[in-house]
Amino acid sequence: MGKVRNILETKKTAPVSIHPDNTVFEALELMFEKNIGALLVMEQKRFIGIFTERDYARKVILRGKASKEIMIREIMTEHPVTVSSDTSIEDCMALMTDKFIRHLPVVDDEELIGIISIGDVVKYIIEDQQFIIGNLKHYITGI
Repeated sequence: MGKVRNILETKKTAPVSIHPDNTVFEALELMFEKNIGALLVMEQKRFIGIFTERDYARKVILRGKASKEIMIREIMTEHPVTVSSDTSIEDCMALMTDKFIRHLPVVDDEELIGIISIGDVVKYIIEDQQFIIGNLKHYITGI
């Protein structure tokens, strides 16, 4: 099976980030506009955390707070679980399942290079399996 770098090579868009002093409301607008479920939190080109739909639901809505008044820095997940571009897809799936997370920032040599989602991982696995099945059919039928 493949590595995280194989997923990153197929992604057509750059990871989307936000500054920790932006409001949660601004983050939600950006997530809606980009149709994504997580934002990387960057401060002076340094990766400092992640903000997800789950952070919003658990740390804002359930606590009765207002998204226009709270800054991302107050509710973001600091020190999130990360992977490297050399991490196997199987290890990513295990991490996501064991830790109940949907997004994994990709960090190589302390530099953020991307982010993968559970959707990216599942899509890769399905495409890989379809490729294997196609090769097996070709081998068996000789066509």
